[in-house]
Amino acid sequence: MAMKIDKAIGFELLSLTGKRETLSALLTSGPVLLAFYKVTCPTCQLIFPFLERIHQGEGPGTPRVIAISQDDARATADFNQRFGATFLTLLDPKEDRYPVSNAYGITNVPTLFLIEPEGCISDFAGAFDKAMLERLATRFRIEVFTPADRVPVFRPG
Repeated sequence: MAMKIDKAIGFELLSLTGKRETLSALLTSGPVLLAFYKVTCPTCQLIFPFLERIHQGEGPGTPRVIAISQDDARATADFNQRFGATFLTLLDPKEDRYPVSNAYGITNVPTLFLIEPEGCISDFAGAFDKAMLERLATRFRIEVFTPADRVPVFRPG
């Protein structure tokens, strides 16, 4: 579970492609859904296909999904390929002691923060939380779950 914060904390991280990305620049195009994760986390493996559905959504104001990996670039790229993630992924390096994860108080993964363009955090989940994903689906008019999906209501990370 992450600490409760109301305002997003700015950051700058490298993407998998080596480009520097800042939260402030990412927010200029609308809301952002930050998803902190580790490649070895089974709950992260469960949530990633649903994050991809959000990423592919075309509803009004659909948030950009931004993954923040706590693993190295190679393991992260392999994970993203295995689970079909095409959204932007940033690296929160272990050798730097996970500066962004620590700033957000991350103690388990997956942890999600929905950040509005002005920087306010409007939704949060510190696990796989079906209700949070359903709120996103309703708000942004996207299909996150299909009738064939068999998912738990909640699964801790």
